[in-house]
Amino acid sequence: MPAYVRACWHGRVLDAALDLFLGSRCVGCDEPGRMLCPRCRAALSTTAHVAWPTPVPAGLVAPWATEEYDGAVRALVVGHKDRGQWGHRRVLGDLLATAVLEATAGLDPDVPVLLVPVPSRPGAGRSRGYEATTALVRAAATTVRRQRPAAVAQLLVSRGAADQKALDAPGRAVNVSHSMHCPSTALARAGRRRPRGHVVVCDDVVTTGSTAREAQRALEAVGLPPVAVAAVAATRRRGVVPLVGPGAGRG
Repeated sequence: MPAYVRACWHGRVLDAALDLFLGSRCVGCDEPGRMLCPRCRAALSTTAHVAWPTPVPAGLVAPWATEEYDGAVRALVVGHKDRGQWGHRRVLGDLLATAVLEATAGLDPDVPVLLVPVPSRPGAGRSRGYEATTALVRAAATTVRRQRPAAVAQLLVSRGAADQKALDAPGRAVNVSHSMHCPSTALARAGRRRPRGHVVVCDDVVTTGSTAREAQRALEAVGLPPVAVAAVAATRRRGVVPLVGPGAGRG
């Protein structure tokens, strides 16, 4: 039996077993089997674009995203962050890695990229039992390292902010204002890399840009200005197409 036939057969058997024992279905097409079927995974973007929010927070560095926050991607993000579907981190990590690589494509490839996760609200990780954003950033770093040096630097800590789901752009900006800082212990751990690293703020989704801008502010305050923001996805603002062609917003 040819190898590709065996692979297809084994895939169908796996999908049938998952459906039978777990009742799982693809988050993209609702097909019984794996939570993201091969067809829907193959449909995910392999390029990233600048994704400016509207309005743009003053001074925000270019935010890059690989997908729009909709459909299967939204289901993957929500499942990973809020429903304990930790296996999604590999797919999400690859999407984030694409954004990181596009964001740093014009920079010296021998200089490491420092991927700084946006921190969770205090207690959020403990309540989930899982630091979701940090996990997907670590997965992204593994992919990024295939093309250039990269490290995950957990430099930011949240002082606390309210849940932002119900807030508009101005409300989010007020909510997160000065809510992050870089502890001296985190800076000490990263100190040996400070002169030789391109800092990239990493998150799962860019919505209004307020959280990314606050992370940028906190890093700039300790002399670590980010070169870009990278995210898995960006929300589409009503009446606005946020994803602009590759190369826009560089520099």
